[in-house]
Amino acid sequence: MQLGSASEGAGLSKWQEDKAKANRLAIARLTKSLPPVFPSAVLARALNCRFVPPTPRLAIDGYWRAHPLRADRLARALAARSGAPTDWRWQLTDDRSTGLPTTYRSPPAPYREQAHAKGAGFCCVCGQPVYRFGWHVDLWNAGVNKNANWHSACVIAWQFWNAPSGQTRLLRRLQGLRCRDSNRRLLRAAEVDHRVPLFQVWRQHRDLPWPELLGYWGLPNLQVINREIHVAKCATEARNRRAARSATVELA
Repeated sequence: MQLGSASEGAGLSKWQEDKAKANRLAIARLTKSLPPVFPSAVLARALNCRFVPPTPRLAIDGYWRAHPLRADRLARALAARSGAPTDWRWQLTDDRSTGLPTTYRSPPAPYREQAHAKGAGFCCVCGQPVYRFGWHVDLWNAGVNKNANWHSACVIAWQFWNAPSGQTRLLRRLQGLRCRDSNRRLLRAAEVDHRVPLFQVWRQHRDLPWPELLGYWGLPNLQVINREIHVAKCATEARNRRAARSATVELA
């Protein structure tokens, strides 16, 4: 597959010349290592990057980093295809060696647990086979990649679920720069919030089927709201938690 080369204009600065040279070398390396079949959307993005990724794997990783919401949707769809192991139940532990989460803030992932891990060639997030370059479909008829246990998309989805505030700008644009709660313009200090708090997910929804639970960490349960509204919401949630604990103690 022959790709175009980065063009040089007259009067480029030293930095621009170095960048153009680096991109020419990267394109040559990418061209040499590309298989006959490769996702066209990934390739198109790679060639339009400020710095062209020199390998197919880096091109795929960069594609998913640029599209975290697509990664989120794909990871949840792949998890739905796998379903939960028969005897699995969402649990917490203090022993990190088991692979179980230590806090309800971490999304449940049965295939990360020692008892349910599928081993090499299967994604530890969604449980589906991992193919060449960390792709989720075997476009090359090469079988599973025994050297991988993450899809490239699932890596980005996992990061998004655990730290959604890293995508605040993207979520702000998705909401049209309007506060989801008040419908007023989002201020600079606006924050990402889980519409259904994760402690409530743990208390009231922990027995829902997996991967339906993952939706509480993904886009369906995320919103950007102005800071003062977020502070008030957190205070209300804290009061509700105290009231629930008090009621539990009284019943005991």
